[in-house]
Amino acid sequence: MCHKFWNDDSGFIVSSELVLIATICVIGLIVGLVEVQWAVVGELNDVSDAIGSLNQGFQFAGFTSTKTQGVGGNRIKGQVFGSIFVDTVDECDNNQCTIGCDAPVPEFPKS
Repeated sequence: MCHKFWNDDSGFIVSSELVLIATICVIGLIVGLVEVQWAVVGELNDVSDAIGSLNQGFQFAGFTSTKTQGVGGNRIKGQVFGSIFVDTVDECDNNQCTIGCDAPVPEFPKS
């Protein structure tokens, strides 16, 4: 029965109908892929905003090691100074940056 159904041409779509159906499918795929693209771009924008909002500042304290030396008092054996870095807000942190920063300008009339 499957062999007979496979070889049956009675319900074959005429080529013009096939072109119409294929065109509708391709248009639907394009619209769907554009929506997927916008969704991916939106999510990647959220990820970049989250990374931009991370506090990248750090600090570590120094230490000093002293050695008691007889009657004269303490002598420094080793010393490490602390350090600090404070992350400042960049131009594009937590906002939507555009590639072109200029305001839109209307076209001049053609001469």
